[in-house]
Amino acid sequence: MGQHVPNVTDAEWAVLQVLWERGPATARQLRDALYPKGGPSAHATIHKLLERLEGKGHVRRQRSEGALVFAAAIERDDLIGRQLEAVVEKMCGGSLQPLLTNLVRVKRLSAADLRELLDLFEDLHAKAKSKNERRP
Repeated sequence: MGQHVPNVTDAEWAVLQVLWERGPATARQLRDALYPKGGPSAHATIHKLLERLEGKGHVRRQRSEGALVFAAAIERDDLIGRQLEAVVEKMCGGSLQPLLTNLVRVKRLSAADLRELLDLFEDLHAKAKSKNERRP
């Protein structure tokens, strides 16, 4: 099996969303964004979430003007990709086909969505074919 990808909880995703949307922030700023009426327990929760995210390598801290400032250490698309790869490996034995088939069936894609998906597949297929033709 492949490399283990640490799971990201809903609460951790919420912290990352704020960091991706607003940029670096202090724990207090994150608390105010996520728990506007929160008190000491909300502040402790934010610190614990930041600690876990930092341990997973998704957040980094830096001291700025005496305060600790936290920033996302991973791009949103990179983390989504890693999480999806882990799901494919765990639930589909590494094959994308069952995942894609179920997503298309469950989400009931519009005609425009299907066209965009087909265009993407055609583009990827053409690139793969071109790459294979260049090999000696």
